[in-house]
Amino acid sequence: MVLNEIKMKKIYITLIIILTCSVLFVKAQNPLLSDQSLKFRLNEEGTHYVRLTFLNQVWVRYTETNPGSTVFNSPVDNVFDIGLRRTRFQLYDQVTDKVFFYTQFGQNNFSYLSQKFTGAFFHDALVEYHALDRKLALGAGLSGWNGVSRYASPSVGSFLSLDAPLYQQTTNSVSDQFLRKLSVYAKGKLGKLDYRLALAKPMAIQNASPGIGGISFNSNFSEEPPKLQTQGYFMYQFLDEESNTTPYTTGTHLGKKRVFNIGAGFQHQKDAMWHLDNTFNTVFTPMTLLAVDVFYDAPLNEEKGNAITAYGSFHHLDYGPGYIRNVGVMNPANGTNGAGTFNGAGDAFPMLGTGNVFYGQFGYLIKKDMLPNGGSLQPYIASQYANFDRLTDNMMMIETGVNWFIHGTHASKFTFNYQNRPVFEQQPSGDVTVTSRKGMYQLQFQISI
Repeated sequence: MVLNEIKMKKIYITLIIILTCSVLFVKAQNPLLSDQSLKFRLNEEGTHYVRLTFLNQVWVRYTETNPGSTVFNSPVDNVFDIGLRRTRFQLYDQVTDKVFFYTQFGQNNFSYLSQKFTGAFFHDALVEYHALDRKLALGAGLSGWNGVSRYASPSVGSFLSLDAPLYQQTTNSVSDQFLRKLSVYAKGKLGKLDYRLALAKPMAIQNASPGIGGISFNSNFSEEPPKLQTQGYFMYQFLDEESNTTPYTTGTHLGKKRVFNIGAGFQHQKDAMWHLDNTFNTVFTPMTLLAVDVFYDAPLNEEKGNAITAYGSFHHLDYGPGYIRNVGVMNPANGTNGAGTFNGAGDAFPMLGTGNVFYGQFGYLIKKDMLPNGGSLQPYIASQYANFDRLTDNMMMIETGVNWFIHGTHASKFTFNYQNRPVFEQQPSGDVTVTSRKGMYQLQFQISI
């Protein structure tokens, strides 16, 4: 334990030294700060560059926990906690016209239940070759160039709602690393069509966090060596073009663009899942996931600075018969007792499963400069509605909140969010039904550069 603590301290100290020296060097030698970024030019035009970014999201929240929740075996009906939802450093390097490098380092979900002095890791580390300018780029490494839908790879610093619709990260922490996968990919823009295709080697599910359990009559991820996973996502961009420098898609442009995209995607892995049949034989099935979505973001009155953001999606998810996964984000409880329900501990609810999922969100940016220092407000509402085969009742999660952009951008903002989720219980008949609902109040402070 002492060696681990020393090692992590050395990593943090090294990162701080590198970031500090880089900032000082950029400011002293070659400032390019007009876009509020830390960027060092490698050529006169600035088309070759090294860029650094930082993001920190702090959550303060009050959670009504699921029935039977415990914290180290002590029952809890509610929990107040503080945590680091995300802390990230990013490094971009456009080495030449043809060669690009990108990496991201940090950690997620550091809370009062986390192991101390652990948790930071590389989220991304990829190299990319631009074969045909904007039409085709080829890359490889640990990356988020994933398929199925827009928010399979969301830009974490520009969410409309407090957090991403995490069900779109379809194998998060099961066979990937917080949505990132070891893959080779192709991306590009063909006129108005933005596309990405990837071939990934799924990570061993034996190392999934948390563990996924063994084989049963309900489908689960197979513990056999994984087959390759194929995936893709295609967006037709009718209005303004969005950047594809990195995989991560913007949640709201705050009226700075006029964007209208229609997208479709897929994800497939042969023999990804297994279950037992009625004679206790092992049956392997593929994982096949399909989605369509639409995104609209535009100013209403450019002089006033008000704008709307809207997103809607439909997912058909096939993980095999009876698959369901309860997810609790930065879960404030770590166990259940005899009163526990189908949801599991803390703030978890059935977020993923075999079946159909509808999701929508809508936000309204009231106007620019409505508050001191260029501040503005953006109320929003979002909901996930799912018809999972395993559940007797449909699942509906609803959340609403407001973003306060302190200086009118995502660089510094407060978000207040209220989430309401269903609690499912398995009845003696075997039916899994909604028996109650629980709420969670969240306040986030985000800083990014």
